Amino acid sequence: MDLQQIEQLLTEQLQLSEVYVKADGSHYAVTAVGSCFADVSRVKQQQMVYAPLMQAIADGSIHALSIKTFTPEQWRREKLLNPPL
Repeated sequence: MDLQQIEQLLTEQLQLSEVYVKADGSHYAVTAVGSCFADVSRVKQQQMVYAPLMQAIADGSIHALSIKTFTPEQWRREKLLNPPL
């Protein structure tokens, strides 16, 4: 599955403000930023990201998925503490 397709799908389904996807073969890493994650448990946040991708997971396009979720406020703090290289 194309990285831009995943980013677009997650952005549309979850109304994310930012989403970043990296891939190594069929192993994907998603960083999702959105207010939809506020006041939601970590497990529920993971489930929210998995849901739009279930077809690609079921057909094997996505074999493994690593997910990091942030609210916009958490993301601002994360970028200050761990700036991108």
